[in-house]
Amino acid sequence: MKNILILGAGQSAPYMISFMLDQAKKNDWFVKVCDYDLELAEKRVGNHPNGQAIQFDANDIEFRQSLIKEADIVLNLLAPVFQYPVASDCVQFGKHVITASYTDPRVQALNNEAIKKNILILNEMGLDPGIDHMSAMAVIEKVKKSGGEITGFLSYGSAVAAPSPNLNPFGYYITWNPRNVVLAGASGALYLEDGKMKVLSQQKVFRRTWEVEIDGVGTLEAYPNRDSLIYTNVFDLPNVRTMIRGTLRYPGWSEVWRNIILLGMPNDTMNIPGLADMTYAEFTEMFVGFHSSGNELKKRVAVSLGINPTGTIIRKLDWLGLFSDEKIGGNPKTAADVLVDLLKKKLKMTPGEKDMVVLMHQIDAVFENGKTNRYSSLMVHYGEPEGFTAISKTVGLPAALAATMLMKDEIQLRGCHIPTHPAIYSKVLPKLEEHGIKFTEKVEEK
Repeated sequence: MKNILILGAGQSAPYMISFMLDQAKKNDWFVKVCDYDLELAEKRVGNHPNGQAIQFDANDIEFRQSLIKEADIVLNLLAPVFQYPVASDCVQFGKHVITASYTDPRVQALNNEAIKKNILILNEMGLDPGIDHMSAMAVIEKVKKSGGEITGFLSYGSAVAAPSPNLNPFGYYITWNPRNVVLAGASGALYLEDGKMKVLSQQKVFRRTWEVEIDGVGTLEAYPNRDSLIYTNVFDLPNVRTMIRGTLRYPGWSEVWRNIILLGMPNDTMNIPGLADMTYAEFTEMFVGFHSSGNELKKRVAVSLGINPTGTIIRKLDWLGLFSDEKIGGNPKTAADVLVDLLKKKLKMTPGEKDMVVLMHQIDAVFENGKTNRYSSLMVHYGEPEGFTAISKTVGLPAALAATMLMKDEIQLRGCHIPTHPAIYSKVLPKLEEHGIKFTEKVEEK
């Protein structure tokens, strides 16, 4: 009996776990689901005869290695900090490993060892990164085969609340790691626009926004995401003049988040004593300078930020709870910890609500006759009320499909890769379509 090891049972894991348990039943495999929270792992496994929940501390090297040693394949959904140690263990014991995280350079350096051990280390096999890479490569391949030279590449990704008359003021649900939301833009952004490089600091990321129309959804707001320039090499586009990867939110998100950054709240490095015993208002008070003391907190925050004290931004900060007399509680160490817990409380889905995932590419190509075409590729996928979220399905399914094909020897690729390799995307994209994750494409002459 073959053994599948799944590390992590958090918000992105439910669909993957369910899919792999289903495959285990069909193929006489066994699935071990490991998480620090044993109760959560048990909830994901249920009473499935081909599954087992295990309490797991990723820092326990001896136990971690004992589990990996017994596995045929490892699906790693732990925090990115564990990508390298898990991959290193997998190389040591000759086990395939798949993750949904951006590739750690140290893991990429394991490529030759992985080839020698006849294993595949497949990173960035989720939604974004993951499905976006595969769908982009499919369009790029099609354009190149038709004789086009790609001059512009814009790619957008998003996981937000589905359109609804009951949307919260942020238009957002926490359906994945909230710390990633709090620290978004922390490293700034780098992209190429009309042949010129643009560099943004964290504060400026959320000022450089633009509108994007999504068929069937409406107008969303985009901001640049991380380092886009690396994708000129990843996608082999040496002559591209515009290369932008953007994140989509509902309009208004960026102006609020920019002001939260200006206050200094998304700080994950400075430990602040006594946070649990403070109220949220006292917490917010810490970020307002002495010069603005003496007035109501909302007004002093507005003066500090240079915004309207009765405007939309202050109202949203108020709705979020940053002026409330409620005690923070818990065990926060940093300001970012407080924001993480607050977002989890205020932006959670309620019964009957659903999330939405959007991926879109806009690729410009010029041909020998001088004609320029824009190729658009769009995927919109909705979660199931009371069922799997869209983020869980779109993050978990690509990795689960690749794992299933590896277990059945349908993928022969070895070494360290991301899914831009045709041996991956040519096989996985059709399978995603079978599960309702499909792109619609159109071509327009510019």
